[in-house]
Amino acid sequence: MGAVVEIGEHLIGVGHPTYIIAEIGLNHNGDLGIAKKLIDAASLAGCNAVKFQKRTPELCVPPAQRDVMRETPWGVMTYMEYRLRVEFGEQEYAEIDRYCLDKGIVWFASCWDEPSVDFIDQFSPPCYKMASASLTDGKLMQHTVSKNRPVIVSTGMSTMEEIRAGVMQVPPQQLLLAHSTSSYPCPPEELNLRMIRTLRDEFDCPIGYSGHEVGLQTTLAAVMLGACFVERHITLDRAMWGSDQAASVEPGGLARLVRDIRTVEKALGDGVKKVYDSEVPIRKKLRKAT
Repeated sequence: MGAVVEIGEHLIGVGHPTYIIAEIGLNHNGDLGIAKKLIDAASLAGCNAVKFQKRTPELCVPPAQRDVMRETPWGVMTYMEYRLRVEFGEQEYAEIDRYCLDKGIVWFASCWDEPSVDFIDQFSPPCYKMASASLTDGKLMQHTVSKNRPVIVSTGMSTMEEIRAGVMQVPPQQLLLAHSTSSYPCPPEELNLRMIRTLRDEFDCPIGYSGHEVGLQTTLAAVMLGACFVERHITLDRAMWGSDQAASVEPGGLARLVRDIRTVEKALGDGVKKVYDSEVPIRKKLRKAT
C-alpha cells in the first residue's frame, strides 16, 4: 500500500481518503475578517485543513526591493510597508487558532524563514509546508524538520535532482511530497499531472498535488492519478486584489471540488472484480442458464 504519514487525526497515503487542503495563503490581504470567511468556506465545503503563509519581512524581502513603491488597496507604499501590512502577527494567529478549533478544522502554514517556523510552532501545527521556493533552502529545511512534525514538500520550479536532494533531508516518517508547477495561474499544458505517478514510483512517501490552475477538473484528475492529498488556493472573489487570487477557487467551486473528490473516491473502488448485489437480479434475467 505504500508509506503512510499521519497529519492530526488523518492517515495520508494510498487507500486512505484524500486529504484536502484549502490554501488561504495571503489571500486574506491582512484582514482577519476575510481570513475567517475563508476558514468558514473551507469548513463548510468539508476540507480537512486550511493553510496560511508566514514570513518575517525583514528577512524575506531583498534589500533592493524594500523601498520600491507599490500601488496597493491601502494607497501607494513601499514594498516593505506592504509586506508588513499583510502579515499576521501573534494576536491574529491566536484568534485563527481559536476560530479553527471552533469550526473543527486544522490549520498550518508555509514558513519562509526560521523565525517564522519557531513562531508557528507555538500553536502546535499538525504539519509544516515547505513552499516550492524553499525546496533548495537546506538550512530552512533542516530547521523545519527539527520540529518533529510531518513536512509537506512542494516541488514546483524544481529539477528531479533538486527534488532528490531535498527529499534526502527529511526523515521518511515525516515526508510528504507534492507535485506542483509554479505558474499563477498555470496553463493546463504545463500541469504535467503524470508527474504524480513519476514521484510515486521513485519515492516511498505519500504523493499529493498542489494546483494553481483555473478550474476544478484537473484537480479531480490528480486524484484519479493517485494524489493522496490535494491543495488549492481559495478566495472569496477571484477579482480581489492580490497575486494569487486569479489562480484560486471561490467558495462555491471549493464545495463542488470536495464533493466531486469524495464521489471519485467511491467510484474508484478497490480494483477487485465482483458481482454486486444490485447486479444479481439483472444477471438472473439476462444471462442464459449454463
